[in-house]
Formats: sequence, C-alpha cells, structure tokens
Amino acid sequence: MNKTPMELRNEKLGKTVCEALQKHGFDAFFCGTKEDARKKALELIADGSSVSWGGCASVEECGILDSLRAGGYALIDRDTAGNPEERAELMRKAFFADWYLTGTNALSEDGQLVNVDGNGNRVAAMAYGPKNVLVVAGINKIVKTGEDALVRARTVAAPINAQRFGLKTPCSVTGACGNCDSPDCICNVIVTTRHSKPAGRIKVLVVGEILGF
Repeated sequence: MNKTPMELRNEKLGKTVCEALQKHGFDAFFCGTKEDARKKALELIADGSSVSWGGCASVEECGILDSLRAGGYALIDRDTAGNPEERAELMRKAFFADWYLTGTNALSEDGQLVNVDGNGNRVAAMAYGPKNVLVVAGINKIVKTGEDALVRARTVAAPINAQRFGLKTPCSVTGACGNCDSPDCICNVIVTTRHSKPAGRIKVLVVGEILGF
C-alpha cells in the first residue's frame, strides 16, 4: 500500500533524527507504527529481564506494557504498591533494573532529549542507574532545536501532565506555563540528555505516529 505524504514525511524526519541520535551515542531506531515499536521493544528486551518504567503514556499506547505484563519478565511496577511507602521503595528499586522504559517530553532534530519532572525519579533513572534505558518518542515530540525542546517540555507537555495527574498548578488552571513555585510544580527537575554514556545505554524508538503529550 502506498504511503501518504504525511507518512513519507514522518519516516524521513524520523530517520534523520535517528541519525543525529546515533552520532551522540544513542542506539536509535525508526518505527513506522506503534505496533512496529512494540515489536522492536520486545526484540531488545530479553526474556527474564527486570523491567521498570516511569509515567510513560507513549510506552502504554504502543502496547509495550501489556506485552511485558503477559510475558516472562521480572517487573518492578510501582502501581502494584499498597501504600505510598511501598510505592517509593519500588521507585528506588527501578534504579537497579535491567531496563527502564520512558517517553520523552521533547526531542530535538540534532539529537537531544529534554524532560521535566516533578519528583525527579524518571530523569534520574534516564541519567544513571538502570543498565538500559528505552525511550519511546512519537513524531509529535520532535522540534527543531534544544531550546525549542525546552519550550515544548514546559509549555506543552507540563500543562497536559498537570491535568493528567490532577495537580494544583497555574498551568492546570490556564493551560499556560506560569513558571510557578507551586508545591505541585511538575517542572522541579529539568534535564537535557545530550549524549548516551556509555554509548548505547540509552535506546530511542522514534515512532512515525503521534504518541503521548
């Protein structure tokens, strides 16, 4: 079946960004569809691996979590916790996982990941701890520069996630970033990942469909 102009553009852009990521030490793969991304993730993650994840709508939308839950993996799932203390402990255990799965708030054309975080656990795991990090990024996350990526993270992703988690922040009221000091602030930790060190530790699936926020 012939691809639409949009599909062709997404494929070309996605592959271009993958090349930029590879130059920065990331393992990067273009996946045309969510199903392609699910298959690639399961190809990368060996049976029996310990796996955890942060808040990751993109990973869920690809069906990766459903497949992991149905397969032979040792899952560290904070949503199984019976109380806040147990949840916090599972979040700490994620740092010792073989694989940590996450989305990204923004991805620049020159191969930089930009993320904002309320608690910091997600960006901390991306930076150090788990043996492997798998990032799933929809085509909608791609912007021109690192500066544009920061703007997207603060003004697009953060207000949507504030709604998603029911936070009491200015952006949850107005839809616009208030650069706030709210106790519920979701932009407490802001991290730009310019390179994967060691090379190949961070794998990025760039998906030719809209995913996440």
